[in-house]
Amino acid sequence: MKKIGLHLAFWSLYFVQDVLLIFFVNLTRLPKPTPIDFAFAAVNCLVILLPKLLFTYFVLWVLLKQLASRADYKRGIVTAVFALLFTIFLYRTLVVYVVNPFIYHWNDGHTIFYPLGLLVALMDIGFVSGAAIVIKQVRLQAAAREREKSLVREKLEAELKFLRNQTNPHFLFNTLNNIYALARKKSDQTPEVVMKLSKLLRFMLYESAKPLIKIGEEVKILDDYIELEKLRYNSRLTVNFYREIDNSNEEISPLLLLPFVENAFKHGPGESHFDSSIHIELIVQNGSLAFTIENTKEKSGSNGVNENIGLRNVKRQLELMYPGYSLQVNNEDALFSVSLFVNLKAHEKNQLSYSGR
Repeated sequence: MKKIGLHLAFWSLYFVQDVLLIFFVNLTRLPKPTPIDFAFAAVNCLVILLPKLLFTYFVLWVLLKQLASRADYKRGIVTAVFALLFTIFLYRTLVVYVVNPFIYHWNDGHTIFYPLGLLVALMDIGFVSGAAIVIKQVRLQAAAREREKSLVREKLEAELKFLRNQTNPHFLFNTLNNIYALARKKSDQTPEVVMKLSKLLRFMLYESAKPLIKIGEEVKILDDYIELEKLRYNSRLTVNFYREIDNSNEEISPLLLLPFVENAFKHGPGESHFDSSIHIELIVQNGSLAFTIENTKEKSGSNGVNENIGLRNVKRQLELMYPGYSLQVNNEDALFSVSLFVNLKAHEKNQLSYSGR
């Protein structure tokens, strides 16, 4: 129905401007125009609208498809020429044998093949059919761009989902290693660790599937994970988690920060036989997030940064969801640190760029 309405609107606007054009042209022929002359102009336009309608829709529904196909391209050109010649002939026939004698009751003595009349017919037919073709091509290009945007969105969403699904088993694998270590020690803390792990897994199953969660929920997951790890390392690990959040309802991609915390435990106390410390700072103000995490580590001969699956995935998630983010990773002799700055509003702008650009 919407498509039919657009077609009716197009032809109505064209008909009105055509009637006005014919009426003002006829003013040069009539000594004293009257309202009936406007009616004559309307009937005139209605009669010669028929060949223009036929040619326009023949082009839109048949010729454009042939011209778009390499196999039918040449045949389409030949068909277009013959269709145009037939339309001009029909146009002139209506003018000479219907419009002039029955509407205006005059005979200008010109035949169907009057050169100036043929030129006027060509211009009249070409104008309306050309306008219709341009409008259709613009709409097709707009629809194609929208489909392309939709495909890009679907591709990015699928990649993001894959990255999250890949991160979750990686996290589970590392946590099960922790439980295994406690179980081998026959630690009384093992049941508590399993319970905390079940809470984390419940979150991953139901909450992490959402595109965004509240920053307060992300912090709760970090707190639970830190408590779980502290049970494993006991007194040889010191963890400081400073947070300053002006709006806990601010939204963030789920589990975006967890891989950084997980990495700090894995390459800090997880690879050290001495006392270790981890310092975490999270500041969220006016839609901007600043996250810093540092962990002590044993000195090594190499200061290169070896990215694991979790860090690679989170960097790709940042690229997809928060363009313009800033991430600095420093690997020194005894200290590993990560600094992340994210404009949380950039995700909204990124979504708008795909949906309304």
